[in-house]
Amino acid sequence: MWDPAMDEVTFRSDTVLSDVHLYTPNQRHLMVRLNGVGQPVFLSQFKLLWSQDSWTDSGAKRGDHKCVTTQETPPAGTSGPWSPPGRGCGHEGFSLWASSDSTSQEEAGAQLDEDGDLDVVRRPRAASDPDPAEPPRDKVQPTVLTQEEEDILEDETPESCPQTIIKIEHTMATPLEDVGKQVWQGALLLADYILFRRDLFQGRTVLELGAGTGFASIVAATMARTVYCTDVGADLLAMCQRNITLNSHLAATGGGVVKVRELDWLKDHLCTDPEVPFSWSEEDIADLYDHTTVLFAAEVFYDDNLTDALFRTLCRLTCRLKNACTALLSVEKRFNFTLRHLDITCEAYDHFRSSLHALETRSDGRLRFVVEPVEASFPQLLVYERIRQLELWKIIAEPTA
Repeated sequence: MWDPAMDEVTFRSDTVLSDVHLYTPNQRHLMVRLNGVGQPVFLSQFKLLWSQDSWTDSGAKRGDHKCVTTQETPPAGTSGPWSPPGRGCGHEGFSLWASSDSTSQEEAGAQLDEDGDLDVVRRPRAASDPDPAEPPRDKVQPTVLTQEEEDILEDETPESCPQTIIKIEHTMATPLEDVGKQVWQGALLLADYILFRRDLFQGRTVLELGAGTGFASIVAATMARTVYCTDVGADLLAMCQRNITLNSHLAATGGGVVKVRELDWLKDHLCTDPEVPFSWSEEDIADLYDHTTVLFAAEVFYDDNLTDALFRTLCRLTCRLKNACTALLSVEKRFNFTLRHLDITCEAYDHFRSSLHALETRSDGRLRFVVEPVEASFPQLLVYERIRQLELWKIIAEPTA
């Protein structure tokens, strides 16, 4: 017997959904499996917009990535400012080109309905255009595949150059405590910067804090010698390890290795119990402290207690490293309405900024921390909406004179 309640969708008050998944077309929300705690897992593919010519045998060994820069020629007939692919979030059925000349504005002003409201005419899909001026563009959002479609993807990958595709298993619409199982725009911003600053990562030992799905670590492994990809929670780390395995060919081209390890910010020591999955060996710890020069984290500043714990961990690790190091932190400034203030605030971001200031003014006699924002003007090689609320911060930790 039909129950009307079955048609009602109920969300928990603490359920969150990343913008990366929010704009994936509904018909592509297809599950590939259930994880260890019964959550549906999806497989998405992210395309890197670099030239396939750079992935010849010699180029792959060198790691020479020819970036598709954002300075491209506008399409014929387009005047005024133009946004190339990757500068905006182009959903299905929306134009990726932005024309703002006076003629377009006049036409827009004339397209009003009977109530005086603007009647927006959307650009038709490229597939429905009988005589398209440009070849159809790839979908700008990750494609979610079923298990059966995975085999098709494997067949198509060699033709489309496997080094341009990152496959990520993830969940969607998770409780707050499981947000690490989603892919966030801040991770894509950080990955873009990693690809841009190859000099920081080439042949180095690096550490990611709060890696989640491992997206940024996978990108770093195309250049770094060793990547310690860390987080906490057996189920999350197992998902992360699976993603590392799915993309092991990317690390192999650069000769890098990714090691998934547990690192709990609330503990002062690294787990070395061999009976615990993803624990550290003595060799790992020695390598970490002797050779690490870069630490990075993306989208982990949503809870004040965890933010405090991360900065304590950052200070503890940098004090133990033998080399001066650089930390890269990606964050999105999110605005929320709070009953406590009865206003729109961004408390998590404000706490993050105050933590940065406290770090910069910290004086323990051994290290000094130089904090500076990174302007988001570097090339965009992953397709996402690089909104102004996405920020990247650089911290340089160096011994005091």
